[in-house]
Amino acid sequence: MQVGVHRLVIALWLGHERAETTQIYVEATLAMKEQALAMTSPRKGDPGRYQPPDNLLAFLSSL
Repeated sequence: MQVGVHRLVIALWLGHERAETTQIYVEATLAMKEQALAMTSPRKGDPGRYQPPDNLLAFLSSL
């Protein structure tokens, strides 16, 4: 919406049946989301991406 894409187009992209549903997600701007994230505390633990154990990957591959 910030670059001029109409809310109805965004609703179609997201697969929403009604444009009103999309409004829930577009009320907060990126700046508002960045401000909210800046106020949070980092989690305890090692940062990084989750890497599932090999046995889980093997199980999922067998499905």
